[in-house]
Amino acid sequence: MRKLAVLAVVLALLTPASKAETYDIDSTHSEIGFRIRHLVGRVPGRFTKFSGTIDFTPGKPETWKVEAAIDPASINTDNEKRDAHLRAPDFFDVANHPAMSFKSAKVTDVKGESAKLHGDLTMRGVAKRVVLDLELGGTTKDPWGNRRAGFSAKGRINRKDFGIVWNKTLDAGGLMLGEEVDVIIEVEALLRPAEGKGKK
Repeated sequence: MRKLAVLAVVLALLTPASKAETYDIDSTHSEIGFRIRHLVGRVPGRFTKFSGTIDFTPGKPETWKVEAAIDPASINTDNEKRDAHLRAPDFFDVANHPAMSFKSAKVTDVKGESAKLHGDLTMRGVAKRVVLDLELGGTTKDPWGNRRAGFSAKGRINRKDFGIVWNKTLDAGGLMLGEEVDVIIEVEALLRPAEGKGKK
């Protein structure tokens, strides 16, 4: 029995640890969007410049990791005047805070194709822990033989937690903008090719 135990330990040391495969976010097939209450409606927007990596192996959530960088100056709500205001100190203050980021901490509540993704979101120089509802879209090969994976995530944050407090009181009472922001993310990511192989 002792010999078997020793053999098991040796084999464990010699066997490489499980390592997730790394995918690069394909920004041309992905979107980082949001919605916020404005008066009696909800205004959508998005960031058009971002990048990141996802460590992912199906069935092994303990290895899943996400890191992403977002350019807040790329905010786009389809209104130039409003976008200029959003880049100004009242909101994202991109001159003093030119970067946003997300770095995952853990994955919990894995049930089939859904899970909770916990991570630190840094915006306007403030880092806060957020939780996103994660949905796995599966993996497939594209027409060029590259492996792709799809992910959807959504959550809700309070903009005041990140120092974005601007608002306007209405003549009829109430405030122009809501405090809570819905985050909606759709990602298609490309598996990093083996050394010596290209991608399209």
